[in-house]
Formats: sequence, C-alpha cells, structure tokens
Amino acid sequence: MLYHIFHSTQFSYQQWVSFSHNLIRLKPRDTPFQTVIDFSLSIEPDAAELESYTDYFGNHLHHVLIREPHHQLKVSAQTCIAMDIQAIQQNKLIADYAKEVSYSQVIQALKASTPDVIDAKQFCMPSQFLKTTDPLLRDYVSHSFLAERSVYESVQEFMGRIYNDFQFVSGFSDVNTPVEIVFEARKGVCQDFAHIAISALRSLGLAARYVSGYIETLPPAGEVKLFGADASHAWFSVFIPGFGWFDFDPTNNVIPYDQHIVLGYGRDYADIAPMQGVVLGSGRSDVSVTVDVTREEIQSQSQTQS
Repeated sequence: MLYHIFHSTQFSYQQWVSFSHNLIRLKPRDTPFQTVIDFSLSIEPDAAELESYTDYFGNHLHHVLIREPHHQLKVSAQTCIAMDIQAIQQNKLIADYAKEVSYSQVIQALKASTPDVIDAKQFCMPSQFLKTTDPLLRDYVSHSFLAERSVYESVQEFMGRIYNDFQFVSGFSDVNTPVEIVFEARKGVCQDFAHIAISALRSLGLAARYVSGYIETLPPAGEVKLFGADASHAWFSVFIPGFGWFDFDPTNNVIPYDQHIVLGYGRDYADIAPMQGVVLGSGRSDVSVTVDVTREEIQSQSQTQS
C-alpha cells in the first residue's frame, strides 16, 4: 500500500523580510512499517543555502537560508510512502506478548543498562515543553495503573480516558500552552493530548515519546474527499523493555495501524516541529497550512498474474 502526502506551509509577512533561517522537518522517516519511496521539497523564494541531514533522534532535517527580500515564504513537500502491512500485523502479534508484562516489571526492567533501555531512558526525563508534572495529573493517570496489571492494557485504558474526558477544541491552545492549563480546561488538540499522556506516563517512571505525523481521513459515505482536507497529527509511544515501542492515539482512541504515517519522533513537540526558524523583519505575519493524504492500493505480483 502506498500513501501520497502533500504538505504545504505558507507565511505571509506584513513587511519585507530580508533574511529567513529555518529548520524544516517534512520528510518522513523510515521505520519497520514504512519506507520513503520518493520525496521532493519546494521552497519559494529560492534558498541561498539548503542542507539536509539526520538529527539526534534519526529524523530528517533540512536547514534553509533565504537572503532574498520577500513578503511570502512557501515550503511544500511531496512524499510517497510504502506501508508494510505484514510488518504492522507482526507488530500486533508482538503487542499480544507485551500485554503479559506488568507495570512493576517494566519499572524494574528500565533499571537495566542494555543499549535499548539506555536509549529509552531519555524519554523518561523532563523536556522543553514537559518540564514538570502536575500532582493532579499524576493522580489522574494513577487510577489506570496497578503494580501487577498489564502496562500495555493500562496505557490503553488511560488513552481511552483522555478521549472521553477531554474535548477537541481547535484554537484553544498553542504550542506554548502548558499541559497544566490544558488538563484543567479538559480541552485542546492532538498535540495537547499527546503532551498530557507523555507527561503523565513519565511521572510514573515510564518512557514515553512524542510522535508527529499524518493520519488518513476518509470522507462521509457517498462523498468525494476534498484536496487538503487532512492535517498534521500527533500521538505517543510507550517503551516496554524486551518488546520495543508501541503507539497510542488518544485523539481518536485507537491503536495506530495502517492509517497513521510517522513523520518523526522526539521528547515533545519541540524536537519534531515541522518548521522552526527566525526572520529579520517587522510587522504581523500569517500562516496557512495545507495537508493532503491519499492512499493507493497496490496488488502483489502474484495477484496481478492471477
């Protein structure tokens, strides 16, 4: 199965901008479940410098420098992703075994010094947007966890509670809104719900990371999907020693399967923001984002020949 992804971000500036320096994370990473088949990046106006490299977390990163005076900056990315359904199904079987591991066993296993555990421990620590843990949030998450209960099933229940207890309200928050404010208001967007889950799980000693990406959305029955109807998405992963990372989507109360496409991951949003930068200029600026995700079913060679 293939996915074609179009992601365009356009900044409009009130005054001339003479210098623009940006970090762009719009190329999805390869994972055991997805492979980047093709990727192209378009920048208007033309970049004076454009470099690509891999960041600390293994995410693709482009460094862009624009010296030409401009009123608008448009960055567009087109990607083709191949999704490995067999690998996803195999991971579901691994998850069945991981469900046998209790919360207390995970906490004990995280004390080990194996390479995978050492790498995961950084996701137990405070990060830029998740510096502290509200005692009320810790108390909230604790209701889903018992020492001898399956940690996987506990996280899944906690995900469902976020889905049921919080309201999706676009515009209520932004990237700088503390999780305490979102938790108290019981409303926010996918980014907020991921941050709340991660902060809460870290307060229990678990390793949890932020996942940025896309989710395929389907139109109502009988209607044609409009171009640009999709959006960026965010969810979280939890590490179970001996089994690996497992994804959970609290915004939709689902275990990500074949409709979730990973852009990258980090400790929180700050590590994987699609665009970060500074401009030299003055006045107000506006931003518009267009995202489109289209699925293309492909037949195996044996099916085609038959």
